[in-house]
Amino acid sequence: MAAADATTVAIEAEPPQNRVKSAEKTKKLTLIPLIFLIYFEVAGGPYGEEPAVQAAGPLLAILGFLIFPFIWSIPEALITAELSTAFPGNGGFVIWAHHAFGPFFGSMMGSLKFLSGVINIAAFPVLCIDYLEKLFPIFSHGKPRNIAISVSTLLLSFLNFTGLAIVGYVAVALGVISLLPFIIMSVIAIPSIHPKKWLSTGQKGVKKDWNLFFNTLFWNLNFWDNVSTMAGEVDKPQKTFPVALLSAVILTCLGYIIPLMAVTGAVNADQTEWESGYMANAARTISGQWLKYWIEIGAVLSGIGLFEAQLSSCAYQLLGMAELGFLPKFFGLRSKYFDTPWVGILLSTVITLGVSHMDFTDIIGAANFLYSLGMLLEFSAFIWLRWRFPALERPYRVPMRLPALVIMCLVPSGFLVVIMVIATKIVYLISGVMTVGAIGWYFLIKYCKSKKWLEFNNGNQDKVDVL
Repeated sequence: MAAADATTVAIEAEPPQNRVKSAEKTKKLTLIPLIFLIYFEVAGGPYGEEPAVQAAGPLLAILGFLIFPFIWSIPEALITAELSTAFPGNGGFVIWAHHAFGPFFGSMMGSLKFLSGVINIAAFPVLCIDYLEKLFPIFSHGKPRNIAISVSTLLLSFLNFTGLAIVGYVAVALGVISLLPFIIMSVIAIPSIHPKKWLSTGQKGVKKDWNLFFNTLFWNLNFWDNVSTMAGEVDKPQKTFPVALLSAVILTCLGYIIPLMAVTGAVNADQTEWESGYMANAARTISGQWLKYWIEIGAVLSGIGLFEAQLSSCAYQLLGMAELGFLPKFFGLRSKYFDTPWVGILLSTVITLGVSHMDFTDIIGAANFLYSLGMLLEFSAFIWLRWRFPALERPYRVPMRLPALVIMCLVPSGFLVVIMVIATKIVYLISGVMTVGAIGWYFLIKYCKSKKWLEFNNGNQDKVDVL
């Protein structure tokens, strides 16, 4: 990497000539839809937090959802805000790793994050069906369940073709509808809450499942940086991103901890009952059957929001990688009518269908492992860019000096290592095969370029030296 005068650093994250769309054609994302898209990238409501109680009891679950945002969610959101405003183009974390360490690491970042994203997407139709089966037991197993998961995946993918602005406003509506029953339940539960119940560390004879506990926390509170892959679609990203991320962090943390404390403090339940979907049963105990139905419907709506937000992120990541020259031009094709990256949506959907019938815990574990590898690279890129190029224009800058930033990144990095160490053998196998595949993919693409077998954008991969 060539040295450069730090005072003259200028980075063009996404050259205008490589843009397929025009500003006049595409409606940009504004603040409120962006807040809810980020919210659905990460959470979508308290659905899915129940296994933390099942794994370690009420006290550790509450502490986990209170403490984990400070050691993970907030640092990741701050890094996303700084780098997204410094590099406001589609591709997000791919651009960051590329400018920090070069094209190989940019490609690896793209592959790891994309694979973790599409595997993660597969969890949401499964989570929806887990709630629906409580209303319609036919979906509990066998062909009806498999067909329901596949059909819902295809229908939700089709909605993504209609455009990011539409998906954003749909996310606002889904967020309000899916959160409201938990607000009502928490208010009704107040007179029945006994704070002593919060201090329970679990039932006697029930062994703590640390793998499930940490993976549940991580899965429910990560993916803050996914929205960076859509930075090129955001109106005034330098101003909008920091406000949207802060708002989404507050909304997400409150959306988890308030219902969790209400239910654990008000309901007498066997710890083993706290599997995914238990919140609906708790609502019936606290308020009656009507609220149980609302939460079950809300779970389906939340799953739709989660699916749409993360599918958008994966699709626009591929679009950004094509514009940067990491993927063939074909991956950057947009729909003629909706201007959406239809190739990215289609490929993401195919992979999602392929892994959607895995065990739910394995889906989460594999997504978390690959994401952890990507995040270790992302933290490294953040620190390197801040140290190597302090004069780089950053419309939003994390208000810390470099030593404090290193500590801020080391703490969540330690947690990432824990997540990877406690993974199961099947997760190691899936993640290992995909990581080797990501390395092979980079060299395959490089070979195709050298032989000119496929058409690529010039992108800005050669501009890493101008830094």
